[in-house]
Amino acid sequence: MSTAILGGGIVGLSTAYFLSQSPKTRPQDVHIIDTSPKLFECASGLAGGFLASDWFAPSVASLGALSFRLHKELADKNNGSKIWGYSQSTGISLSQNSEDAVVGSGEDWLRDGTSRAQAAGAKPSVGANGPVWLKMTDGGSMEVISQEGTTAQIDPLRFCQFLLDECLKHGVQLHQPARAISVSKDENNQVNGIRISKDGTETTLPCTRIVITSGAWTPRIFSVLFPKANTRIPIAPLAGHSLLLKNVFFKEADEVERCHAVFATDTVGFSPELFSRAGGEVYLAGLNSTQIPLPEIATDAKINSEAMQKLKECANVMIGTVEGKELEFMREALCFRPVTSSGRPIVCRIPDDKLGQGFKTRPGAEGGVFIAAGHGAWGISQAPGTGFCLAELIEGKEPSANLKALALP
Repeated sequence: MSTAILGGGIVGLSTAYFLSQSPKTRPQDVHIIDTSPKLFECASGLAGGFLASDWFAPSVASLGALSFRLHKELADKNNGSKIWGYSQSTGISLSQNSEDAVVGSGEDWLRDGTSRAQAAGAKPSVGANGPVWLKMTDGGSMEVISQEGTTAQIDPLRFCQFLLDECLKHGVQLHQPARAISVSKDENNQVNGIRISKDGTETTLPCTRIVITSGAWTPRIFSVLFPKANTRIPIAPLAGHSLLLKNVFFKEADEVERCHAVFATDTVGFSPELFSRAGGEVYLAGLNSTQIPLPEIATDAKINSEAMQKLKECANVMIGTVEGKELEFMREALCFRPVTSSGRPIVCRIPDDKLGQGFKTRPGAEGGVFIAAGHGAWGISQAPGTGFCLAELIEGKEPSANLKALALP
């Protein structure tokens, strides 16, 4: 039984990784198909990399906790602290006045443009001194909103590269850049293959299991493969610009200064998020827009110069540097997060009656069409757990996290 995974981002790679580790699936029968000529050019490689264990609404709490545990296990087993910068982090809420509350369900902050600190779901603890690179304004206050051992930080680009290397080493097949064109079915109307185009040549990959992990592009992929389906995938793209800066205060031996996650209230026209990483980088984001159209492929994204200027102005206000020197910008980026109106991701097997055109799938572990997308800003944090549970679903097992609320509406 072959499996075609459409989307080589962090969720697709996590799924392929855990499938390749299973004795029930031959790694050579797992195919990753991605349209981009360069992988990790969207949210999977350009995100902040903040991880949390318990900042989630009840509907995704078990998935979030499982994923956080898997992040740590993978890092412990594979020297993740060195290879992809895995490190514990401290979560801090930065407010300009004491009236700002830290409350919320964790599902709607991204859509509403408020601070992710509201998703913590815990009362702030004692005041924080904060990282040395953070500038404080008069009247501002900081509060620690994370408990010991419940938040962490990675470089998602390096983590994705690790997953890809492991998949390829085990025999998983990568088709990239390649585009899925259509799905074929046998005399019983059961899915038995997917047609792809690569380098101008069309070929059919025999497969009975199709997994759509294409992030913000998931609805488009589903519509291409199942054009007669009445079902629509309720995922929309949310564009987000980001900056990567050099932390001039970073010292390799100073464990205290390694990783902070700072979530600020709106003081510069948006709610900035700043993450200091192991290795001496500071990632700045939080400037999001629903008005930027999703490009055909990730590498076609065009950075908006006005948005980038606004981020740089924010950086100059909030990030310190050595006297006489300007901030050093290492990377400018634009990525598209897949968001849902509920704030919950979709992680499930799609029922046959939602595929249209009389399509059917083989029962149990023999076949199926699956989807995992819509994680919003929690894609990096929840990816290993999503991939692990998806691999279980694909193989006909009961998933290790509660996915009941994450079915396709």
